[in-house]
Amino acid sequence: MFRLTRGCYFLNSVFGSEGTTLKNAVATGSQVSAVVSLIVAMVTTGLLAGVFYAYACSVMIGLGKFDDKTYVEVMNKINVVIVNPVFMLSFLGSVAFSILAALLHLRSDLRPVLIWVGVAVALNLVSLIVTSGFNVPLNDQLATATDAQGVVDYAGLRKDFEMPWLTWNIVRALANTGALAVLGWALVQHGRLTR
Repeated sequence: MFRLTRGCYFLNSVFGSEGTTLKNAVATGSQVSAVVSLIVAMVTTGLLAGVFYAYACSVMIGLGKFDDKTYVEVMNKINVVIVNPVFMLSFLGSVAFSILAALLHLRSDLRPVLIWVGVAVALNLVSLIVTSGFNVPLNDQLATATDAQGVVDYAGLRKDFEMPWLTWNIVRALANTGALAVLGWALVQHGRLTR
């Protein structure tokens, strides 16, 4: 049988087999892809959970110390600058890489991990839906109201925005934190299956 050399010896040390045939190397490559997808899903999910956590425990508290006009203006600026490639990688990547990890765990030998990855996909989707369905519309209302001509009721805008936005931010932070924990457990389970 054809034996692979250095790369497979490294993979052998990771996955614990003595020798690797080409067929086993393909299976091992599939396992590596599954592990890498889990790790990338964890990183993007963790980054997103961290952003929402930082909003909850620092940004919004600090912003809350300002007057209504400053609060509304700064929040509008934050909402514009946060839509950037780095944030979007974690925002959309948390869902996309979790789905990829689920797809790579459809193999029968990796299927026990699939339930955990599926829960993570669901939690990451909850965060995406909460953000798209609640936080972004609140951001848009705040921006639209301040773009209007005439006198702006900053106190009214803040009153209608602040508590609902904070509440939904905590919901999405908890969803992403839960997804991060479940992905971590999925990685542990994957390791147990492939030893």
